[in-house]
Amino acid sequence: MMQLKRTYFVAALALMLVAGVSLGAVARGRTDRMAPAAAPSAPVLPVQMPLNTGTFAGVAEAIKPAVINVNTVSRGGIGPGGGGRTPFEEFFGEDFFKRFFGDVPERIPQRSLGSGIIVDPSGIALTNAHVVEKATEIEVITLDGSKHKAKVIGADKKTDLAVLKLDDGKAQFKFARLGDSDRMQVGDWVIAVGSPFGLQATVTAGIISAKARNIGQGPFDDFLQTDAAINPGNSGGPLVNMQGEVIGINTAIVAGGSGIGFAIPSNMAKKIYTEINSKGRVTRGWLGVSIQPLTPELAKSFNAKDTKGVLISDVVGHSPASKAGLKPGDILLEFDGKKVDAPADLQRTVGLAQPGQDARMKVWRDQAEKTIDIKIGEAPDEKEAQQRPARTTPSTLGLEVRPITPDLARQLNLKSTDGVIVARVEEGSAAGEAGVQRGDVIREINRQKIRSMADYERLTKDIKDGDRLTVLLQRGQMSLYVAFTATAKG
Repeated sequence: MMQLKRTYFVAALALMLVAGVSLGAVARGRTDRMAPAAAPSAPVLPVQMPLNTGTFAGVAEAIKPAVINVNTVSRGGIGPGGGGRTPFEEFFGEDFFKRFFGDVPERIPQRSLGSGIIVDPSGIALTNAHVVEKATEIEVITLDGSKHKAKVIGADKKTDLAVLKLDDGKAQFKFARLGDSDRMQVGDWVIAVGSPFGLQATVTAGIISAKARNIGQGPFDDFLQTDAAINPGNSGGPLVNMQGEVIGINTAIVAGGSGIGFAIPSNMAKKIYTEINSKGRVTRGWLGVSIQPLTPELAKSFNAKDTKGVLISDVVGHSPASKAGLKPGDILLEFDGKKVDAPADLQRTVGLAQPGQDARMKVWRDQAEKTIDIKIGEAPDEKEAQQRPARTTPSTLGLEVRPITPDLARQLNLKSTDGVIVARVEEGSAAGEAGVQRGDVIREINRQKIRSMADYERLTKDIKDGDRLTVLLQRGQMSLYVAFTATAKG
């Protein structure tokens, strides 16, 4: 934890005043409010550093009433490791299945702690998606010790952000203002507030150590790095500037690292929060291209000026990219006025763009730069999630299945997206006893082909207790039949 001494601030202040550097900046009204005009305003402090007293007390006192302790109850696994795994799961690993299907069935109640920040007086709060994942009960505690029931309005695992509503929006709460994370600079002072190890309203101080950090958590990595101490239990709590504005949501630490923590930038959080609060879901932009880094060897073979940009290796038919005229072999240099130096830059910029928005791209083709206009589409997986339920509940078969997306088919080395994939097998079900496993692809039921979720639902909706079923499965590169009798339990 960073230790600050009063003498340090006095010396620093004297030096900067002699140099004629202005250290204060009034920033009232600089950011958009997330609350209605008639609502009380969150406190804003008119300083950039703790100058007058050499302390962060003013900022801490302003933000703490809006910080919450998040207590959740969820369903745990069947003992250590959550029970046995199928060979299919062992081969692909648990991370793969978590990505596409979530966790395995859970039975043991587990309690966990996290933090959050209220951003609207009606009781809208932000926290990490992983803090409330699988929670069956959520209780939050405010600074005055009062307890409130909370429910998840929406969560976005790709950015690890969740939006909560306290007391069904029937009460008024102290809240904090979301600041402009883009205006933060490396070296700016910040404080982190939360409940590490359950110790409520803990305040730590540090600086912004770096911006736009990619830590391998996903395509939208754009974290603020800070040396303000962040510990287990701080997840979901705010990272705050010296004006008392939230400029980040604390989310990750480096295991074994000292003074290395990461926060979701407030500008990203604001976009996700606004969409969830207004639409109930998050939409993401999509071009329909496969891309790869531009290595020196590839740059040379495509006669590019340098290795800046990303190489388009494939274009999906009838996609926005195809309609705009992008081709395999194009090198994308700039998108919507932003330089594209690596695949992550394009994924983040496009993913956070609004579907339907027009954008201009600069590409390198045939040893010359070309400008191409494109209308951004909506990511297909986002559309699928909206058009069908998030999951199919176990039916008489005792199976929970999901559609096979192109991405999933590619991961599993499937030749097509025909069929449905088993995401969960209910314990004790007839299908489970017959040998159906998580990760199996269902190709046929009673000699009727399954090409989509619609086929599966059509063929299983009228199955009754006692019906005899023959199911054709694909397991890896092997095909096999299983036969069983549908039961009421399954």
